Amino acid sequence: MTTMDVSPETNTGFRRKTVWDHLSRLVRRQPLGAGGAVVIIVMLMMALFAEFIAPYDPEANSFEYMLVPPSLDFLLGTDQFGRDLFSRIVYGARTALFVGFACAIIGAFGGLVLGVASAYFGGWLDLVMQRIIDVFMAFPLIIMALAIVSIFGTGTDKVIIAITIPFIPRCARVVRSSALAVREMPYIDAARSIGYGHFRIIMKHIAPNVVAPFLIMLTAFLGEAILLEASLSYLGLGVQEPTPAWGLMLQGGAEEYAESAPWVPVWPGLAITIAVFGFNLFGDAVRDMLDPKLRTR
Repeated sequence: MTTMDVSPETNTGFRRKTVWDHLSRLVRRQPLGAGGAVVIIVMLMMALFAEFIAPYDPEANSFEYMLVPPSLDFLLGTDQFGRDLFSRIVYGARTALFVGFACAIIGAFGGLVLGVASAYFGGWLDLVMQRIIDVFMAFPLIIMALAIVSIFGTGTDKVIIAITIPFIPRCARVVRSSALAVREMPYIDAARSIGYGHFRIIMKHIAPNVVAPFLIMLTAFLGEAILLEASLSYLGLGVQEPTPAWGLMLQGGAEEYAESAPWVPVWPGLAITIAVFGFNLFGDAVRDMLDPKLRTR
């Protein structure tokens, strides 16, 4: 008895899909999400290789070249202190991504832990946690971040704390709603009946089944964290000079040089817009791919 040879060399119908096949399929199904992914990749490259991309020291002052318009020597011009705007925007991507990923990852994981624990154990623990979450969610993100940063002070680490704390209850509320449905599944009762402990049930059966909303919240938090960091820095409550940060660049030139030197506020504002737009597009694509109700064929 002979067997049919189905190797890729003899039968192209059984050819394995390559990484490029999956990427091309993603581009066809989610073109806007693919565009957002390109923006994120460009930002990552700027952050990782800032020393090689930036032509000048982003913190070096040169009063001889103050408010120089864009030229071959200074691609995006200089600011009121003679610092190269292109170099500061390149290094600013590092600050934006560091704050964004730190806040999004810590906030999403904190919300995952609290949401799953609240849904699984229920009772008084769930009641108390949900009332505390209600208090935090009663305030807009920016108001809560302003209140927290006014307590802890300014600086990059303080900004991360101020943005992360409001993220946790928002992720916890979304994860809890999915975990409540998973908790009532028959396999959870079966796991209890054979003697599984709480930790094993949560880690093996509940947490893996709430990954979809967790990832959606994680990607949504990235763009929000970048925008909040820029807002706090613009108000003088975030990253401090001379650290390159897009919001801090707006603080120094958004109003005073809007007419006399428009390149000073335009480029950092455009960088913030493109970054937040790219993360939002990518987050929407992740939501469409993970949510069966929104998934396209």
